[in-house]
Amino acid sequence: MRPVRVPAVASAVAALALLSGCGAAGGLESAGEAPSAVEPARLWPDLPPASAAPYDYGEGETAKIPGITVPGGDVHRLDPVAVAQAGLKAKTDRDSGLDELPDATVRQIRACRTAPDDCPVLAPYYFDLTGDGRDELVLGIRMPGRQLAVRAYRADEGGRGGLTRIMSTSDAVISVELAGRDLILRAPSAISGYEYRTAWSWDDRQQAMLATRDEILRAPERRKDTGRDRTPSPSAPTPESSGSAVPTPESSGAATDGR
Repeated sequence: MRPVRVPAVASAVAALALLSGCGAAGGLESAGEAPSAVEPARLWPDLPPASAAPYDYGEGETAKIPGITVPGGDVHRLDPVAVAQAGLKAKTDRDSGLDELPDATVRQIRACRTAPDDCPVLAPYYFDLTGDGRDELVLGIRMPGRQLAVRAYRADEGGRGGLTRIMSTSDAVISVELAGRDLILRAPSAISGYEYRTAWSWDDRQQAMLATRDEILRAPERRKDTGRDRTPSPSAPTPESSGSAVPTPESSGAATDGR
């Protein structure tokens, strides 16, 4: 059926009738004038702006993982333990030193094949963090003091077959979560009832995951079990890859290492 055009006169009459009803019983009422936007006031305007960061927090650091080839650009086919072991020899593009692991953790990673029960490499997760339609590899590595290192790896573009670490951070985490394409790290605060929440997001210009939001928030109250588990399950490498020293849990596992 073709759409019927309503004459403009009829439309105008209907609009007037609608406006005349405003303010009547049950009708619309004005909420007053909208507040005007206020420009931020700059304090100490004569203070010269800093031109360099006083500390290097390692943000935006990346590292080529030596000796790792990604078959078909598919990180699912990689052995997570082999990636973690090769990453011990990786050199970052900027030497902040913040990607280094404790000596005890390094020894455990190197011994994952011979002492799998003590292997600190957790089951892998796979998410498209960059929005290019391909999954990235996300690894968690347990460290002393209930700390957790979280690292993300991306297959190099253009079929070059290499692997690049695009994120490396560590904290005493409550949980690690995925929100959209962001990785969210929740960490305890020294203030009772509060927690830190850091969102890591892909930055196309930097070609790395950056901590784009860092907040201190009220800790959420514990919710009763609703019977639905929204925690993504860790994934095992495909049969084409070599075996991992860390078996994938049969049940749905949480990407957490909380207190």
